[in-house]
Amino acid sequence: MSGDALTRLVAGAVTDAAALPLDHEPVPADQVVAGTPTTGYAPLDEPGGADAAGELGVWEMTPGAMRDTEVDEVFLVIAGRATVEFVDPALPPIELRPGSIVRLDAGMQTVWKVAETLRKLFIAG
Repeated sequence: MSGDALTRLVAGAVTDAAALPLDHEPVPADQVVAGTPTTGYAPLDEPGGADAAGELGVWEMTPGAMRDTEVDEVFLVIAGRATVEFVDPALPPIELRPGSIVRLDAGMQTVWKVAETLRKLFIAG
């Protein structure tokens, strides 16, 4: 994931992850499965920073479908709706909606099918 300027979390202050502005880029053509999805990303802390758990950030994808190779990550869906299909390993698809919490393992091959712009808060190790 590549991101823009770091939005620092400040102790005792609120960061509105749902309203955080994100610059979007088109999904690379070799990853597009359907539509013309774009993705945006904002880092919230530097890897190995105060959280020491890994990278913390907000990620968003507009409607469409894309394939991806995952990193170790736990995320919480803030907004939107999507389905994630697991190609390798072959697992049942999951439905994402606000409040969904998901763990992904590095190397998983997935297809993200976004029906409503999906925004998530993630920690990646």
